[in-house]
Amino acid sequence: MRPLETGEPTAVGPYRLLGRLGSGGMGRVYLGRSAGGRTVAVKMVHPHFALDEEFRARFRREVQAARRVGGAWTAPVLDADPEAPVPWVATGYAAGPSLSAAAPLPEHTVRVLGAGLAEALAAVHALDLVHRDVKPSNVLLTLDGPLLIDFGIARATDGTASLTSTGVSVGSPGYMSPEQILGKAVTGAADVFSLGAVLTYAATGRSPFPGDSSASLLYKVVHEEPHLGTLAGELRELISRCLTKDPAARPAPEEIAHRLAPQGTARLVTAGWLPGALVEQVSRSAVHLLNLEAAETSPSGPVGFSSPSVDGTASAPPAGVFGPAPAMPAPPSSMPAPPQHAPGTPPPTMPPQDTAPPAEAVPAGERPGRLSVSVAATSATGTGGRGRRLSCTVALAVAGALAAVTIGSAFLFDLIPGQTTDSGGGEAGAQPSSGTDASPGAVPAAYLGTWEGDALALSGALAAGTIRVTVHQADVGEEFGTFRQTDQIGGVCEDTLVLKKASAERITATSVAKKSNDSHCTTGKHEVRLIPAGDDLRFETDNAAAGNVKARMSKVD
Repeated sequence: MRPLETGEPTAVGPYRLLGRLGSGGMGRVYLGRSAGGRTVAVKMVHPHFALDEEFRARFRREVQAARRVGGAWTAPVLDADPEAPVPWVATGYAAGPSLSAAAPLPEHTVRVLGAGLAEALAAVHALDLVHRDVKPSNVLLTLDGPLLIDFGIARATDGTASLTSTGVSVGSPGYMSPEQILGKAVTGAADVFSLGAVLTYAATGRSPFPGDSSASLLYKVVHEEPHLGTLAGELRELISRCLTKDPAARPAPEEIAHRLAPQGTARLVTAGWLPGALVEQVSRSAVHLLNLEAAETSPSGPVGFSSPSVDGTASAPPAGVFGPAPAMPAPPSSMPAPPQHAPGTPPPTMPPQDTAPPAEAVPAGERPGRLSVSVAATSATGTGGRGRRLSCTVALAVAGALAAVTIGSAFLFDLIPGQTTDSGGGEAGAQPSSGTDASPGAVPAAYLGTWEGDALALSGALAAGTIRVTVHQADVGEEFGTFRQTDQIGGVCEDTLVLKKASAERITATSVAKKSNDSHCTTGKHEVRLIPAGDDLRFETDNAAAGNVKARMSKVD
């Protein structure tokens, strides 16, 4: 999550904004709080769309459709103002990671997940709606059960709403049904196909239709049989039926729910459905949420919003107000000097001495400036809630960790994709026990090429965009590759990789930030590790300033 910038609103309707979660082609999504303390996700469309009456009418229809979806296992639409000068919608916030950051899961968890999602789809289809975009990043795993989110492209099955408008997505490659891809009539059976693909991913950690491009994925969905990996028994049989090409041959959501949870999903959830590691992660995220600070209490330059869906009170902040970021106070004299920042931006606040990471955790000369992020165990919140130090490519500020894993919006963009293996990174500079010094020009052939994957920071709690690593042959001490990270809104940071050690089990390298990087990127050097994982390559880094980013990358070249 990024701190609010000068010119961005600090309140929308009755909601005070805490920071920006992300942006996309249709608008921006903010983390907000109501006057009563409820945390919400607020989506504001881009102002130029507000001038398009056709878009405004479509936005109004989507809000109305999403309001109707209020059953169990879905995130609620709480408030909206389609008639405002800049239309917005506020949705519920759920504490839990997305499925894309948690797979593979135990069979028991997969069965509960499938039953809950099937019950959610049954409720959606009963309203003559089709979700159209069921995929791992639109599924949240909470202590109270799975949640299906993002009804932003849901349409009534009567075909009254157009799907051809510019900027409107109609699904995700690899999880869309064949009839969606071919432009045929779409019914609730399309969501069942997507559910089968999602459950395959949940159980195996892989899509049933793997591919390295959208065109390849779409072709495989239409013409090839799914890859179900190690799935077996009743679960495999049921998923196979969901993934059949013929919509009429797929099971109904009610049948799926009954097969997976004969006594109902709620009973299985109450008995405990998430593995221990995920329970711990969700609990930690909930604590992070409590540490969030609201934005400034006296913003300036009001911009009115018409007909808010929820009336403000005397204690609520003014609607739709804008104002410059306040100056941040200088750190106490006892603190170490803060890291460099771009001219004209306020310096970051610093954590207390007793919360700083131990000095021995990072080699001398490679220690980054200390970081103020309320989501980390070594963090402290700065006055005013702005001006945080930006990480490698994303702002690890305010509620960064929780923001990426708890978006329960029915209109959120795809902010939390990806998958990672949470293998603990060792001490910076530590040598792997199985590694051996690389002989000149002896980088193992299995590492060579270009690899790409979705990145996660803060132990998998924060989506960090994508990572692309290219590896070529080199000697120890020489540059042997490049690193490129692109965040969710297009920010790019690049490093050069220098070989330290190499073996068949792992490569240890020094990542050196390029001087041409923008000010939002971290600087200096830090250790990275490349570790084979089947046909993929795991990326790990000891870079606390960037949230110790990890990724599971697939070979693309």
